[in-house]
Amino acid sequence: MSLYDIPLRTLSGDPTTLAEYKDQVVLIVNVASQCGLTPQYEGLDRLQKSYGDRGFTVLGVPCNQFGGQEPGTAEEIGTFCSATYGVTFPLLEKTDVNGPDRHPLYAELTKAADEDGEAGDVQWNFEKFLVAPGGEVIRFRPRTEPEAAGLVAAIEARLPS
Repeated sequence: MSLYDIPLRTLSGDPTTLAEYKDQVVLIVNVASQCGLTPQYEGLDRLQKSYGDRGFTVLGVPCNQFGGQEPGTAEEIGTFCSATYGVTFPLLEKTDVNGPDRHPLYAELTKAADEDGEAGDVQWNFEKFLVAPGGEVIRFRPRTEPEAAGLVAAIEARLPS
């Protein structure tokens, strides 16, 4: 099954897939509302606003597997993201990214190695997977700021012309 065919659900529960973004660059990030890295929402939204009209989107994936830092309901998560950070990018439903209930999306994404050549489990909240048109996956670990030079360069190099 292609990365683009994996069934997903939006935060509001509607079915979707990555096929909607097949010709775009997508930054998939497992997010949490009560994490020390939560302020990364600001940089993620700036990326969305900077590149959104050029074939790019951030896709937030709430996850409660790291210290219980995303305990809210879908409605609470949506309200927090909107009211606290003015998030304009789409969010998926709360998802397991590791372990026996790992979502098939993350089963595929975690095969990608980071810059040190390490693949496998997501380390913490705000791990980033850049999916280029055609399905190439580039992995950035949680402490990589959304507007870090290497991440921005990777986005710009893969934007549709």
